[in-house]
Amino acid sequence: GRVTMSRLLPHQQRVVDELADLSEKIDKLTAFFNTEIFKGMRLAERSLLLRQHNAMFQYVEILKERISLF
Repeated sequence: GRVTMSRLLPHQQRVVDELADLSEKIDKLTAFFNTEIFKGMRLAERSLLLRQHNAMFQYVEILKERISLF
């Protein structure tokens, strides 16, 4: 379930939900890095996934900053 902060406006709640969804995706991608499938990928594919992971983490930090302003 989602954590709902009752005092948030609908657009603010969407940002909180977006952070929860993104955090879950990061966890899944992080777990994927430990699989044989990932280890068997070409270097270029692995490199792109690592860059994607880094970008997602930066995105999380931005969402957290936005939420801190609510």
